[in-house]
Amino acid sequence: MESDSRQTHWEDVYTRKSEKEVSWFEENPAPSLELIAAVAPTPDMAIIDIGGGASRLVDSLIQNGFKQITVLDLSEAALEAAKARLGKQAAQVHWLVADATSWEPSETYDIWHDRAAFHFLTEEHDRIAYVTRLKRAVRAGGHTIIGTFALDGPEQCSGLPVVRYDAASLSQTLGKSFELVDTRPQVHVTPWGSTQSFQFSVFRRVALL
Repeated sequence: MESDSRQTHWEDVYTRKSEKEVSWFEENPAPSLELIAAVAPTPDMAIIDIGGGASRLVDSLIQNGFKQITVLDLSEAALEAAKARLGKQAAQVHWLVADATSWEPSETYDIWHDRAAFHFLTEEHDRIAYVTRLKRAVRAGGHTIIGTFALDGPEQCSGLPVVRYDAASLSQTLGKSFELVDTRPQVHVTPWGSTQSFQFSVFRRVALL
């Protein structure tokens, strides 16, 4: 799917539906928070949430004292929903309406977090473009946390096909610049009570010679 088509799709989703009407909604993003805490011993680290949309992760990061937070998403409507929910606290966050496959990072981050965005990249050229931005944006020694549908997870989401991963296949896709340091399964319960198998993997950015 081309970038313009992706943006149109997600703008439509977040215009028609509230945050609690989408399958990926989490009241408490505990799996992400646990993994972030493991690689960010202090909240002075810079973090970017890729495909953050209307996710409540940003609320928790603010509550936990993070000061350098960026949320990137294709959908302006999704980001506006998050801003409205946060109220005055929204000013503490840098918001970016952009596609992670074409965005040009202007700074580097200690933590790159992506829950359920990467697995929508079904074309190899999009995955290559994503990893190119990832390598530019994460400083050496920094960490990347990516959550995708697991090998036994759904084959589609929001009417779109996805690519399912385990830690090994995701590591192969990211390449030698990223060293796998942790992986764990998660069973996500949707707002209507069905379950979805996810996997979360954590990688350390390696400074290659």
